[in-house]
Amino acid sequence: MNYQKLTRDQIAARVAQDIPDGSYVNLGIGVPTRIAKYLPKNKEIFLHSENGLLGFGSSPKAGDEDDDLINAGKEFVTMLTGGCYFHHGDSFAMMRGGHLDICVLGAFQIAENGDLANWHTGASDAIPAVGGAMDLAVGAKKVFVTTEHITKTGEAKIVKQLSYPLTGKQCVDRIYTDLCVIDITENGLNVIEIVKGLQFNELQKLTQAPLNNCISDVF
Repeated sequence: MNYQKLTRDQIAARVAQDIPDGSYVNLGIGVPTRIAKYLPKNKEIFLHSENGLLGFGSSPKAGDEDDDLINAGKEFVTMLTGGCYFHHGDSFAMMRGGHLDICVLGAFQIAENGDLANWHTGASDAIPAVGGAMDLAVGAKKVFVTTEHITKTGEAKIVKQLSYPLTGKQCVDRIYTDLCVIDITENGLNVIEIVKGLQFNELQKLTQAPLNNCISDVF
């Protein structure tokens, strides 16, 4: 293997580059929450959390934690000037009403047509965790997904058709993995970036669904 996979923080930092100034963004639990600490200081980006926060920032310094300031993943956050709290119901109205520009979610599987599975594996011993995923998947104007390219047992996460329970149909716009960045288009899955040293044919072997080589950059 002549390439180095991205760490979770590197994936988060890469996503942060693609969030435009002035965007209203929901960061899902897991890797997406790390994006908050990599957002450029010269951009004004409004982070939303389904438990009722808008305009929060990254994690506080040790000792400065506030029990009333947590995100949906129960992680401590800071509140920026102008930030606000509101009822859970109001938060979901924002999500369902199309008021969020981007949401960033994790995934168990993504199908080539943009179908997303991220709340349950279907296993009898698995603990389902819907949260706001379904509302975000259909309510946000764009859906970004962060995930490892394959499972710990070597199975593809980017597939022709979902085998796990559906979260949202044809909702994913872009996938960020530890190996590449993929746009989901009408013409299929376009690989636009790939980690240095990884060949396109090697990436295809790790992906069940067919890929289009549209690589314009390595990272």
